[in-house]
Amino acid sequence: MINIVLFGPPGSGKGTQAQNLIHKFNLKQISTGDLFRYNIKNETELGKLAKSYIDKGELVPDQVTIDMLTEEVKKPTEAAGFIFDGFPRTAAQTEALEKIVKEVLNDEISICLSLVVDDEILVKRLLKRGETSGRSDDADENIIRNRIKEYYAKTAEVADLYKKQGKYVEVDGVGDINDISEKLYTEVEKVK
Repeated sequence: MINIVLFGPPGSGKGTQAQNLIHKFNLKQISTGDLFRYNIKNETELGKLAKSYIDKGELVPDQVTIDMLTEEVKKPTEAAGFIFDGFPRTAAQTEALEKIVKEVLNDEISICLSLVVDDEILVKRLLKRGETSGRSDDADENIIRNRIKEYYAKTAEVADLYKKQGKYVEVDGVGDINDISEKLYTEVEKVK
């Protein structure tokens, strides 16, 4: 199996590249945002629990997210692996993900791919996206800069863990979309 952790700050093209990786390598994407929406909409026990925190304006505890992730990984799939998007974001979540992959799939994380884009380019991309997306967080430069700063602060410890394991690879996220995809494919082929 191929199990990829995909990193990229807001505006890095992570969503586009995730779809390209999924199609190229027959992967199943696991996005924590999608998991939350699915579980809350379908009123699963985990969804109800998550909603109880969200309704109080509190962060959903890691364990609830981890339990949702575990349930998703356990579902039968024809995919050749997984791409984890939006998780892990902390050292504790990284350890939890590695445990899930080892215990449920009898496998390990193959690679952590990180799309690298200069902050000024990210800001321009997001402001441009904000003109058409309708997302208020893409329309305010201060909010955008704060999101980028938060991203780096949160993911630094995860990147360090994967660097220590020799599984962290940075890929330039600026240029032609297909060229960037090819660079990502090359890195995945090395661990396949």
